[in-house]
Amino acid sequence: MKQKLIQLIAQKSFNYSDTPKFKLASGQMSQYYVNCKPTILDPYGMNLVGNLVFEKLHHQSVTAVGGLTFGADPIAVATSFVSGLKNQPVKAFSVRKVQKDHGMIRWIEGDIQEGDRLAILEDVVTTGGSTVKAIHRVRSEGFRVVQVIVLVDRQEGGLDYIKTFVDRVDAIVTRKELMTHIEFLS
Repeated sequence: MKQKLIQLIAQKSFNYSDTPKFKLASGQMSQYYVNCKPTILDPYGMNLVGNLVFEKLHHQSVTAVGGLTFGADPIAVATSFVSGLKNQPVKAFSVRKVQKDHGMIRWIEGDIQEGDRLAILEDVVTTGGSTVKAIHRVRSEGFRVVQVIVLVDRQEGGLDYIKTFVDRVDAIVTRKELMTHIEFLS
């Protein structure tokens, strides 16, 4: 399944240039850009992602998955859907970028309750800043973050930074694996 996901990401979500021309969320310029949304929102890709993330979950600890909207949303939904099919239900949630200013005034949307143990999901990590922002927002609402799962690690220090906030951090695919696949095709 992982090799099929690497192939799909390389086909639908990976862009490369000989010179740094892609501006990242961190403000850095890069020779390559990974936009996982075309892969994750593809029916086949959604199935692969949901199954692979579900396999990485530390099931004794995690009761809900989610992260900063919009990158984590389809991953969380796919993972929750797969968990239901496997009769090991894990709920999905979403962390807002801007706090809701009416009603319950919350950072988090989803059916999560006090005592739930959460896994933060992320589509692509470079510096880890967005992931850490999600961790802080979830903790500010009183929840415990026990794991982080990243779909693509750009291998630029982000996972190490995230590990200063959460002990269990996993990546499904690395930049090296994507580059190896692309070089193999050349």
